[in-house]
Amino acid sequence: MSEKNINFASEMTKEQKYNEMLPQLAVLIEGETDETSVLANVSALLRQTFGWFWTGFYLVRNGELRLGPFQGTVACMHIAHGRGVCGTAWAEDRTQVVDDVELFPGHIACSSLSRSEIVVPLHDARGKVVGVLDIDDTQLSTFDAVDRQYLEQVACLLTKTLYTL
Repeated sequence: MSEKNINFASEMTKEQKYNEMLPQLAVLIEGETDETSVLANVSALLRQTFGWFWTGFYLVRNGELRLGPFQGTVACMHIAHGRGVCGTAWAEDRTQVVDDVELFPGHIACSSLSRSEIVVPLHDARGKVVGVLDIDDTQLSTFDAVDRQYLEQVACLLTKTLYTL
């Protein structure tokens, strides 16, 4: 990407970035069936587009969330159902938007640099939670309703691509 494109991308609104990225994501993962490869590329595309501190996936395995593909610093490898932001998103089956992780009851601090977080459940075709998309940033209040809306669309694309019947 040229310097000119990088400067242009930084001037785009968050919504414009999502609207440009989503069609690219759809084409990138269309017809792919390997979970690791797809999730790795989705992590990379999200981090490249938005520059967040940590972007990745935790997958339900043997009754817990286990670390999946990600981009960022070293992360926690096991998260219990209902524990921390990721475990809560899994248990409640709803997106969690946390402005300040230090104020979230039971927050699991994989990195002291993480300050805000959004976690979106991933579902199989039957609606069962099979994992979560976890994104952290070093700034407070990074994530909002716009992120929720578009990242839930990312999760829907993943369901259609990877988790069909």
